[in-house]
Amino acid sequence: MEARLVLENGSLFKGSSRGAKGEAFGEVVFNTGMTGYQEILTDPSYCGQILAMTFPLIGNHGINQDDFESRGPFLRGFIAREFCRTPSNWRSIMTVDDYLEKNNVIGMDDIDTRALARLLQEKGSMRGVITTDNTPLEILLDKIKNSPVISEQDLVPEVTTPKAYTRENNGPQIVVVDLGLKNSTLQLLHDTGCRITVVPAHFTFHDIMELKPSGIVFSSGPGDPKKAQKTIEVARKFTGRVPLLGIGLGHQIIALALGAKTYKLKVGHRGANHPVKDLLNNKVYITSQNHGFVVDEDSLPKNLHVIRRNLNDGTVEGLQEKTLKIISVQYHPETFSDSADFHCLLNLFMNYMKKSFRS
Repeated sequence: MEARLVLENGSLFKGSSRGAKGEAFGEVVFNTGMTGYQEILTDPSYCGQILAMTFPLIGNHGINQDDFESRGPFLRGFIAREFCRTPSNWRSIMTVDDYLEKNNVIGMDDIDTRALARLLQEKGSMRGVITTDNTPLEILLDKIKNSPVISEQDLVPEVTTPKAYTRENNGPQIVVVDLGLKNSTLQLLHDTGCRITVVPAHFTFHDIMELKPSGIVFSSGPGDPKKAQKTIEVARKFTGRVPLLGIGLGHQIIALALGAKTYKLKVGHRGANHPVKDLLNNKVYITSQNHGFVVDEDSLPKNLHVIRRNLNDGTVEGLQEKTLKIISVQYHPETFSDSADFHCLLNLFMNYMKKSFRS
């Protein structure tokens, strides 16, 4: 069956239908990662988006039971040059095609993803539709123009946990505000020996205070951080009370809570090889990234300092406020659990918690 991808500027890409059938709208973006497609596919930060992979073959080791980053895929569509029909790996339980169909995600391959990525790089991320229906092009374009842009959507309620839960340990309690929490983040926080309680994004300041946290983590997640006004207010109320750690969307929310501003990138950073400089230790790390918004450096309050910088475009990748015991990063350090960068950040946060506990 034929599938079509139509962009809001009228561009049309034809290919083969994979996964579910039907019609889905979203912001069309691309990821340059050569590996990790299962983790990418199940990253909640892609909620509201149609994702194209630039690596030409996706699915060569299938889908396994161990590498999911969330309870399921939240993206609107998944595109590749070719989906592998015969995966080879002892852990494989199904193909990517089967997984997409099982989870009602529309997939598409046999298209020129190189041309698509170049178009998006030139024009910027655009709204689009991926469809297996025979709807006329003019009608699809009209539907796209009437569909909401990513900045108009509050996507966090779609990906957050429906109820709080706890991973037991003997250490101090960390409360994680789930804005689109990845399983790898949860596991690595738990590995610190701390008791981890994950709460829904709608939890109020008082709800979290009742849990008596020694530290609070605002997780990564999808969409425009400005839409998460209630969470921004929660972060603002906790500022100076307990140490805060932000990752991805959580990093942006903390910045907004402290009075900074954010803005949307033309294309966004999505891939596994983005160079970021650690300004504290004068080192460069190769990072995994997935975001379309960044913090405006010119808007930062006086004591909120940049500690990480993207070496491709100079954007802010990390912030620190020593007095208030706040640290945050834009990228996903948990992707490489053995990296010096991840342990540096986590050690800073843990030391903040120890000092707060003693005081």
